[in-house]
Amino acid sequence: MKLLVDMNLGPAWVETLQTAGWQAAHWATLGDHHASDADIMRFACEGDWVVFTHDLDFGTILAHTQAGRPSVFQVRSQDVSPDHLGRLVCGALRQFSAELEAGAIVTLDEARQRVRLLPLNSK
Repeated sequence: MKLLVDMNLGPAWVETLQTAGWQAAHWATLGDHHASDADIMRFACEGDWVVFTHDLDFGTILAHTQAGRPSVFQVRSQDVSPDHLGRLVCGALRQFSAELEAGAIVTLDEARQRVRLLPLNSK
């Protein structure tokens, strides 16, 4: 699984994710810093990346487009640093790797995790 770290998360996440065994890259090293979320989603879909973000807009895009890809892994916390959330994130990535590979949105906060398979259904 390849993880594309969004601009709203620090580049330190790349090392944390790579140390845990995943291929990871920060968007700042791959694309335009001012790219739209839709552009990032398109890039992720074409390259089979999972978008790792703190931004709710990616889930909104998936809901509106009813797309089956790319998968999105969202963290919801005041402190989104790898020092604070690294263990939780890596555990959830392991737990939900099959769903993320198949197409899903995973939302993680410090108290719970939620998984929704793609495409999102508004019904």
